[in-house]
Amino acid sequence: MTRVRDLSEEQILERIVPLLPRGSATLLGPGDDAAVLAAPDGRFVVSTDVLVEDRHFRARWSTGYDVGRRAAAQNLADIAAMGARPTALVTSLVVPGETDVEWVTGLAKGLADGCAPVGAGAVGGDLSSGPCLVVSVTVHGDLEGRDAVLRSGARPGDVLAHAGVRGWSAAGLALLEAGLVRAPLSPVPVEVSEGVHLEDAWEQLVSAHLRPEPPLAAGVAAAEAGATAMLDLSDGLLRDAGRLAAASGVRLDLDPGAFAADRDVLRSAARAVAAAQGLGDPGWGPGRADVDGMLDGWIWGGGEDHSLLATFPSDVELPKGWTAVGRALEAAPGADAGGAGRAGGAGGAGGAGRAGSAGGAGSAGRAGDAGSAGGADGAGSAGSAGSAGSADAEAPSVTIGGEAPAVGQGWDHFRS
Repeated sequence: MTRVRDLSEEQILERIVPLLPRGSATLLGPGDDAAVLAAPDGRFVVSTDVLVEDRHFRARWSTGYDVGRRAAAQNLADIAAMGARPTALVTSLVVPGETDVEWVTGLAKGLADGCAPVGAGAVGGDLSSGPCLVVSVTVHGDLEGRDAVLRSGARPGDVLAHAGVRGWSAAGLALLEAGLVRAPLSPVPVEVSEGVHLEDAWEQLVSAHLRPEPPLAAGVAAAEAGATAMLDLSDGLLRDAGRLAAASGVRLDLDPGAFAADRDVLRSAARAVAAAQGLGDPGWGPGRADVDGMLDGWIWGGGEDHSLLATFPSDVELPKGWTAVGRALEAAPGADAGGAGRAGGAGGAGGAGRAGSAGGAGSAGRAGDAGSAGGADGAGSAGSAGSAGSADAEAPSVTIGGEAPAVGQGWDHFRS
């Protein structure tokens, strides 16, 4: 095994650069002090994101390829959420000297595969040594003459719609935490674990956590169809919907019936994780309430699906890939600007990794009463949420079937 410390920076770059895609908008790629990109629209959409080992991913089950795929996905999704087409990204990598060089080349391959669906280029970056793995990506996009779709444009009466998977990443993380799916995954994802026939293809759920596939084309389609507001769901449906609601000055009411199919897809995984955590009565195993609580945590609070949430005028036909999941309504007086109200104690995430009852995703592990979900590699407990809680939760800006949510709001990067 060749380690990073055994090679010079130039030797490492010689292995990385040939693996990176050029991209259709790239006029000058890696090799000079900066890349040069075409900007025919005259405007650039720019976003940046960072992945930190043991905060956003765990090396024990995430390969370099997985982290590359995830880094590309979460950045490209931000551009798509503005209604733009991703064109290029630059990546800075901090890597400990003992890291296998194959992890680094795997990262480059993951970035390349993540960029491939939209023809984006990986056009440069920086490389340094450090105490832990850190991947920072800055991504650029092209509006192609369209107006950017902001979070602030939703109006009462708009249809709330969703594109992508819902709760898969949190479910995949819970399966990893429970040891129910082997990781790292194979280089090419398969539908079910080798030699085991699982009704819900659990390995697909794990792949959705390790290698998310955001619906990038749906962002442009939404913009072209006249979406009034849009954002990427990275920190959980309730938390991110609350951000859109607050920016637009509306209340978003989610239709629980629109998520019935998601509960069916995730149910066997929830049952297995609940059993692995010892929930339910001894001798009987998890009950319906245990499983339903876990499903609530994954669907409402689970983050890192990198799906898209948008509002559309009520007379607009939703583009392909979009499903109506609710409505934008007039904001109630005293609406909670934080989004989803306060359901019991919305526990934080951090620490060293205890899986909670409903298994929403947290950073590296610990969860409070109502669970924090999304973000990184740990499991939160969203099933044991209390009631709607404090007085300011009486007028939340996100409701489910007209009621204040009784689960945690999602992933918070600074809560421990």
